[in-house]
Amino acid sequence: MEKLIITAAICGAEVTKDHNPSVPYTVEEIVREAKLSYDEGASIIHLHVRNDDGTPTQDINRFKECMNAIKDVCKDVIVQPSTGGAVGMTNDERIKPVNLYPEMATLDCGTCNFGGDNVFINTENTIKEFGKKMIELNVKPEIEVFDKGMIDMALRLNKKGFIKDKMHFNFVMGVNGGISATYRDLIFMKESIPYDATFTVSGIGRSQFEMIALSILLGGHVRVGFEDNVYMKKGLLAKSNGELVQKAVRIATELQREIATPNEAREILGLKSRL
Repeated sequence: MEKLIITAAICGAEVTKDHNPSVPYTVEEIVREAKLSYDEGASIIHLHVRNDDGTPTQDINRFKECMNAIKDVCKDVIVQPSTGGAVGMTNDERIKPVNLYPEMATLDCGTCNFGGDNVFINTENTIKEFGKKMIELNVKPEIEVFDKGMIDMALRLNKKGFIKDKMHFNFVMGVNGGISATYRDLIFMKESIPYDATFTVSGIGRSQFEMIALSILLGGHVRVGFEDNVYMKKGLLAKSNGELVQKAVRIATELQREIATPNEAREILGLKSRL
C-alpha cells in the first residue's frame, strides 16, 4: 500500500477563536499552525486566509504573504489554496489564489446546503471556468466532493476536457447537506471514482478520526485540521493543528501505514515541484 498523505486544513473560512482560541487569523498564527502540522507529518497545507480580525478573504496579496511565509519555514511542503473561499463570495474573488501558480488548489464540484440559508453555490459553468483556469496554469485540482453526484459531475467534466485524468478527490463526509460519514458511504464513494484516481477523506466534526482510520485501511489519504474539527475527543479542545496531525500519525502507525514526505506526496499525486 502506498504511503499516507496527510493534509492539514489549518483554519478554514467559518471556524473562529470562539470555537477554539488556537484557530489562526494573522499571518504569524497561520505560519505557526502550518509549521506545527508540518513538523508532525503533514505534507499538504490546505490554506484559507483571514484578515487579522478573522474575517475570511480571498485577497491575492494576503494569500501570497501567507504562502511565502509558510514556505520560508516549511520549504518542501505543498501549499494548497482554497478556491472555495467563503459562502457568498464571487467567482472572481474565489479563483484569485490560482494566479499565484500553486502546485495544487481545490475545485468544488457541486452545490451544497450548509445549513439555514447558507448555500455553497458551484454551478456547472463555475466548475468549468475554474477547471479550465487550473489547466492553463498547470495547477492540479483537488476535486472537492460532498456527495456522489459531485463525483459524477467531475467525471463528466473530465470527459469534456475541463479536468485532467489521474484525478485526486477529497471526500468531504459528515457535513450538513452532504453525504454521511459512514463506512457504507465511504465504500460507495471510493468505488465511484476511476481506478487511477487517488482520494483523501475529510471527516467533519466527531467523525474525523473514525473516517481517518477507515481511509487508511482502504488505501486512501486523510485530512485533519481546525477547518473540519477542533477537538481531540469529546469535550477536549485540540491545542493546535499539530496535535490533530499527531493523532492521525498515531492511528496510521497502529495500522502499519507509513507517512509520506512532501516529495513522496508529489510523486503519488503526479505533481511537479515548484521549489
